[in-house]
Amino acid sequence: MTDFDTLDYFTDPAVVDDPHVYFDHLRQQCPVKHLPVYNVVAVTGYDEAVEVLRDADTFSNIIAPIGPFPPLPFQPEGDDISAQIEEFRDQFPLAEHLVTFDPPMHQRTRSLLGKLLTPRRIKENEEFLWGLADRQIDEFLDAGKCELMREYGQPFALLTIADLLGVPAEDHEMFRVHLGAQKPGAMSEADAMVANPLEFLDAKFTAYLEDRRAEPRSDVLTSLAEATYPDGTTPEIIELVRLATFLFGAGQDTTARLITAALQRIAEDAELQKQLREDRSLIPNFVEEMLRMEGPVKSDFRLTRTSTTLAGVEIPAGTTVMVNPGAVNRDPRRFEDPHEFDVDRHNAREHLAFGKGIHSCPGGPLSRTEARITIERFLDRTTDITISEEHHGPVGERRYSYEPTYILRGLTALHLEFVPAP
Repeated sequence: MTDFDTLDYFTDPAVVDDPHVYFDHLRQQCPVKHLPVYNVVAVTGYDEAVEVLRDADTFSNIIAPIGPFPPLPFQPEGDDISAQIEEFRDQFPLAEHLVTFDPPMHQRTRSLLGKLLTPRRIKENEEFLWGLADRQIDEFLDAGKCELMREYGQPFALLTIADLLGVPAEDHEMFRVHLGAQKPGAMSEADAMVANPLEFLDAKFTAYLEDRRAEPRSDVLTSLAEATYPDGTTPEIIELVRLATFLFGAGQDTTARLITAALQRIAEDAELQKQLREDRSLIPNFVEEMLRMEGPVKSDFRLTRTSTTLAGVEIPAGTTVMVNPGAVNRDPRRFEDPHEFDVDRHNAREHLAFGKGIHSCPGGPLSRTEARITIERFLDRTTDITISEEHHGPVGERRYSYEPTYILRGLTALHLEFVPAP
């Protein structure tokens, strides 16, 4: 039997497949609890998580994507380490990306996204998604089976971001190959990953944006290249490139995991699948309930700037605070019967799968749209969707493998079988 009081959440495989028993154990003791390792405080309560995510003055985002690893590049001193964070900021992993920024740098950089994620651009992107979904499904529909993550989720999410950023259509296949989402049989995964994906993205977007600044066109890349900060100053090309690579990194993997989790639920539950086929108006709330139950972000981190108290627990400056959306979204104080999936749940959209406050996920609306369109087209183009017993075992004896990471929640693969619609 696992001893949850001494368990190392970050390395113990016992909590990979199902972390919720562990999360419940923590919450029952206290929704804000010091863990026995790495100077980490876990937040598993809904109200407490909202308080952390909304308080950027007390909790810095500098360690948001990586948590307590590696250790801080300095020894915290006193009850306010704000000056130390800024002095050593460049030594933190991913410090050049938006996800680690604090005010006022965060608001300044995020304002550039507002120039890109306009209502008109989102609408144009959605129109692209309907055709993209069909093209991806066409690649495996006649076979009556697919491995959803590799053959649909990853390339669909990748090409969605490519289109959103205005990558020319003739370059889409190049992006699939270099970012590891190639067509089945097109080339080996090893071949696809020979190039460093970040180097590839940096090089491509640097070239795109330099070209658009030199010779503007009527396209999305020109809009990005000409974007300015609120004070009217022009960003360096590298700042825009980092924004583009951030969108690829943040949007591709998490959305692919959401899509995979949603289709797994549909394939496992014949009655639910029947409901969704007969009443498509249920799909948006179905997506929200999936985000609540199986959101792709397992842990989100903050570094305590100033000594504070949360839920009566003292948290010294320099402490890593770990918000667990998977736990928070199953807090019984907020969600009735939290471990039960309810497609009609009235407050499903109150989940924190996309965070809260100034760092709430800017791609949340897009991710919801990708999931909704995917579900619509899979239901339209099949008459039945089931789990492959060859790969995952029979009902009651399913075998699923989850990514062994403390940061993200998701299947490593999902093999589906289906009957193509006539």
